Amino acid sequence: MDDKSIYQFRVKKLNGEEISLSEYKDKVLLIVNTASQCGFTPQLKELEELRRLYAGRDFEVLAFPSNDFGAQEPLEGSGISKFCVMNFDAHFSLFEKTRVRGEYAHPLYKFLADKKQNGHVHNAPRWNFHKYLIDQEGHVVDFFYPFTKPTSSKIRKKIDRLLSLQPQVLQHA
Repeated sequence: MDDKSIYQFRVKKLNGEEISLSEYKDKVLLIVNTASQCGFTPQLKELEELRRLYAGRDFEVLAFPSNDFGAQEPLEGSGISKFCVMNFDAHFSLFEKTRVRGEYAHPLYKFLADKKQNGHVHNAPRWNFHKYLIDQEGHVVDFFYPFTKPTSSKIRKKIDRLLSLQPQVLQHA
């Protein structure tokens, strides 16, 4: 397995089920750390708008609630999901509350933040709603600060570009 890819990591869904990120192979991903009590929380609506905009294409939003910044994620488990659905009609993939910075950060987030590990980006989340863009091979290709809205043209153009770079299919003569 490619050690510069996110596919080497396992994460837990809100229901506690552990999955491999390799389940998202061949998809463009936007990975974001979220919080329900943050000034950026309305971005949950925009993350859902982005998910809907690319519905039917190989794109997914993966949200990792985190309490690392200002204790702005007091909710747990299904409470997080209920909050996102009831307040923002959000139906993207939500994972278990996760540490995203410091020595106790989840290995996925240590990887996302460290260029020595991921080969491209050196930028740890400094607040909630920090976003990482992942290509179809599981490589980190870019990041966006919390103030960059999910539906911004900057993010959409990069997603469009990645989605247009479909893997070449070998033709047999």
